[in-house]
Amino acid sequence: MRIVTTTNARKNISHIIDRVKIHGEVFGIGRRNSIDALIIQFPSQYNKDLDEITNINAQSKSFDFLQDEPELYSVADLKKRYV
Repeated sequence: MRIVTTTNARKNISHIIDRVKIHGEVFGIGRRNSIDALIIQFPSQYNKDLDEITNINAQSKSFDFLQDEPELYSVADLKKRYV
């Protein structure tokens, strides 16, 4: 993640958005060594029935490590317990 100042972000917003959109980069915007906002790609499969943070987490790479993990529960197990 690259951190830019609010002044720099204001001057270069179109360049920053292009880098986020094309390359998937993440930018933190802030001042005085603190990040106040993030610019990230909009989820490609946005689900209007979910809130914003759920949509962002579902589309982020944060949970990619789980792809290599074995499935612990079947759909039947989950339905039996939670439905």
